[in-house]
Amino acid sequence: MRVSAFTFIKNGQILGYPFLQSIKSILPIVDEFVINVGDSEDNTLEMIRSIKDKKIRILESKWNSKMTDRGYVYGHQKMIAQFNCTGDWAFYIEGDEVYHEKDLEQIRKSMQIYLKDSNVEALVFDFKHFYGNANSILNSPGWYRSEARIIKNSIRSYAPDGLFWLVLDSNKKGRYPRAKKIDATCYHYGWVRSEKQMNLKSIKVQKYWGGEPIKIDYSQMDQEIIESFKGSHPRIVQDWLYEANGLYLADPAYKLTFKQKKHRIMIMIENFFDIDLSKKHYKIIR
Repeated sequence: MRVSAFTFIKNGQILGYPFLQSIKSILPIVDEFVINVGDSEDNTLEMIRSIKDKKIRILESKWNSKMTDRGYVYGHQKMIAQFNCTGDWAFYIEGDEVYHEKDLEQIRKSMQIYLKDSNVEALVFDFKHFYGNANSILNSPGWYRSEARIIKNSIRSYAPDGLFWLVLDSNKKGRYPRAKKIDATCYHYGWVRSEKQMNLKSIKVQKYWGGEPIKIDYSQMDQEIIESFKGSHPRIVQDWLYEANGLYLADPAYKLTFKQKKHRIMIMIENFFDIDLSKKHYKIIR
């Protein structure tokens, strides 16, 4: 079995991504790591080169600034990296995602188990979305609780944006990949960066979604979906995280949006029926 990891990154340094920690977190279980580095305004490329691991293969690309339709440029850049993968599996990781060392053996083992199973096209992880500080996570159907991050490199797949895949059985219509959920977690740290870095990101990337920059203020959040994190952070990211005391506290005067009110109703339904109503870009097979 040969496993490829891949990612794309641009301006990772100035936007505060823990991209070096992200890459290093899964290096031990992959055979190659394809990294598509966009033309950046900082030292992102030099920082990645500093890792000096023979598994890493760096591509350099220029983003299409005219592509402003629903983040499709992210699909471009993701697929540039994926199309250069040579493994049986393609393991996608974003620059603010990190995996715990305790899960690596299980992830590799699961790829081996399902390698020859033609019904399994992808593998799904649980997600922990840290918010405000390293002690706090978001739990809401408005924030995907699981996602496919590993896909077989032998099937026809593409990404309409950076988040998920569609599989092409024909040339005209895509579907979500058939997947197995495995006992492992992706730690998502994007929302613990400084608000300054997040607002700079908004300025840099909203144009690719056809919109104006959105003002990021962590305090403007529904306090009811912020929960305490129970567990340990991956060792690789602990030096990147800043110390924090207790649960992140949102603005008590914050007024919920219509969508957040809808999510509260969905949470009530989830609790009553013991179901998960969060969005899923995959189809679990039994």
